[in-house]
Amino acid sequence: MLHIHGVPISVHTRKVIVAAFAKGLAHELHEVVPVIPDNPPANWRELSPTGLIPVIEDEGFILADSSAICAYLDRMHPQQPLYPSEAKAFARALWFEQYAGGTVFRNIVHPLFIEVFVQPNVHQIAPNQARIDAVLDTAVPEVFGYLESQLDTEGFLAGNAMSMGDVAIVSNLITFQYIGFTLDAQRYPKLSAFFDRVLAQPAMRKAIQAEQGAVQAMGLNATCVQEALAA
Repeated sequence: MLHIHGVPISVHTRKVIVAAFAKGLAHELHEVVPVIPDNPPANWRELSPTGLIPVIEDEGFILADSSAICAYLDRMHPQQPLYPSEAKAFARALWFEQYAGGTVFRNIVHPLFIEVFVQPNVHQIAPNQARIDAVLDTAVPEVFGYLESQLDTEGFLAGNAMSMGDVAIVSNLITFQYIGFTLDAQRYPKLSAFFDRVLAQPAMRKAIQAEQGAVQAMGLNATCVQEALAA
């Protein structure tokens, strides 16, 4: 069985869980929350050299980093491919997967999550509104505007089937909304419609359903996924 170490509302762990569902792989989630002191297991640095989530254990094979893990799962289980075979579509899938982790997460989701969830709930520190406003006023329009420009009114970012590029982008958008922010459908209509299309994909919907216990326990706002959960 595939063992996944992480927490399901993590944008990176969610990618791996979606990949496992897409491949029909039996898997077990072991919750690890690095931002909570003393939460990771004693051997965590042996499993994760960076100390970050997710990590998988697959029949004794240990691998960290969500992109490496998803590529490994796609190679090991080529049914229901998550990376297109055509060269340009493959490149776009890789690009958007990296853009999601390197820009959307780093510039938007991570700083907002730290301010509105980690600081008050873990460190008992009030959120820094100036930092929140800086992200919403600068990073969000730039990043969401770029994504809007890359989308058509139908289909996905790298062809007609969902790829890991789509999963990575939408995973960030889910957590962005879970922590209380809104994807403005009037300002970003194509991005909003794309978000709904990806949520409707079976593997993504199963992952969202599976994480609702964690969402409720953390007091997050699940309004953005209610339609997908009801389908």
